[in-house]
Amino acid sequence: MKSTTREFRKTAQVALDDAEVQANLGRLYSGFSKGREREAAATPGWEEMRERAQAIKTHTVANLDHYLEMAEANVTRAGGHVYFASDADAASRYVLDLARAKGVKVAIKGKSMLSEEMGLNERLADEGVEAVETDLGEYIIQLRDETPYHIIVPAVHLSKDDVSEVFTEKLGTPHYDSPEELAGVARARLRSKFVEADMGITGVNFLVAETGTVVLVTNEGNGRMCTSMPRIHVAIMGMEKVIPSMDDLGMFLRLLIRSATGQHISSYVTTVDGPRQADDEDGPEEFHLVVVDNGRSRMLADPELREALNCIRCGACLNACPVYRKVGGHAYGWVYSGPIGAVVSPMLTGLADAKDLPFASSLCGACREACPVKINLPRMLLRLRREVTEGTTFPDQRRVSLFEKIAMKGWRLSVANGFTLGLANRLARLAQRPFRRGGHLTRLPPPLSGWTRSRNFPAVAVPFRDRWRRYLGDQGGRDE
Repeated sequence: MKSTTREFRKTAQVALDDAEVQANLGRLYSGFSKGREREAAATPGWEEMRERAQAIKTHTVANLDHYLEMAEANVTRAGGHVYFASDADAASRYVLDLARAKGVKVAIKGKSMLSEEMGLNERLADEGVEAVETDLGEYIIQLRDETPYHIIVPAVHLSKDDVSEVFTEKLGTPHYDSPEELAGVARARLRSKFVEADMGITGVNFLVAETGTVVLVTNEGNGRMCTSMPRIHVAIMGMEKVIPSMDDLGMFLRLLIRSATGQHISSYVTTVDGPRQADDEDGPEEFHLVVVDNGRSRMLADPELREALNCIRCGACLNACPVYRKVGGHAYGWVYSGPIGAVVSPMLTGLADAKDLPFASSLCGACREACPVKINLPRMLLRLRREVTEGTTFPDQRRVSLFEKIAMKGWRLSVANGFTLGLANRLARLAQRPFRRGGHLTRLPPPLSGWTRSRNFPAVAVPFRDRWRRYLGDQGGRDE
């Protein structure tokens, strides 16, 4: 998928100026985030589960090779095929080669952020394979030729009128006013695709190493249809999605579902253990598991950023984040948005192009409080900010402007001693006079204009020592 992360400021402004998007994003906090808080409070031992999940994910990521090899052995033993892809291109080529070899013409897809990362739909279309999203939100944005706006609710930015409009334009249906009628349209259109499809492609919420079990969590039943009806099932997953045991799965499901949507339990939890066996009523003839790296090893190798691989993609940090709830998902310019996207996207697409994302945070800590596995996102955002400005670990990715370099060196010289600090203060007070209105600077010239575009900036103040000397002078030199 093409990254537009360098356009963050421009696309964020578009979202801020759209009243309808602002209203739709506001429901994330009142709906999902409040639902998560309610379910957390009603779940006995919630904090203990978070602590345990954090420890399990940290252990698993630290021993990822061991657990992936265990999972591979168990999937293979059950009759499945496992392919380890170094990047998105390798993963896509595997799926395309498989589709070509098996004569696949229609592929139905369950919700998968990784397939967005791979740009899989477009690549399948180039090969003459019709790829149809079956999650309702994903189906809507596929018709609109858009990318997901949110990890869990891809079309959260759209109203029912927007959906009715795209159905009318793309499917030729009448204008419908109710969500039930719109869902009925999608159901009728997708039903024939479930029957026609030769390949089902899904994401993976969890891969249980000890059994080789792929786990999918859905609310629409489409995951179950994608895994059981076509003759070939391809599951694609980031290499970090593995967990050790079935005992761990129950806890992770509770944390994921309650953190994601505020539900006590989702409508469907589907488990897949390879292709259909002789005594199975349904299931695919072939099962393929594609495990994708695509830059994750880079995070794994960094002790300060490795924790991002603990993410279980619940989207709770997005719902809690005051920045995401104003600028929305498209502003981040790639697959992953919100606080976790501000960490992951720069590492997967390049820090130079995504250098604004680590700064798209107030560092309030709401994301860390919401995260079911207690990922310290603010700490990692600070680390990436340091990389953008200092570039000690990724110097090839630095893109600091000449003005910024001069400004920072000037600031360093100005605070080197009392004399230079006092001189800098006097010069700044002199320079600000044309722009000062009362105690504020209302409109600075470029390249400082960004500081006053949406707010007034405090004027440079007279130093305390100067004010104190003036006070003593007014008092006749008496120190009272």
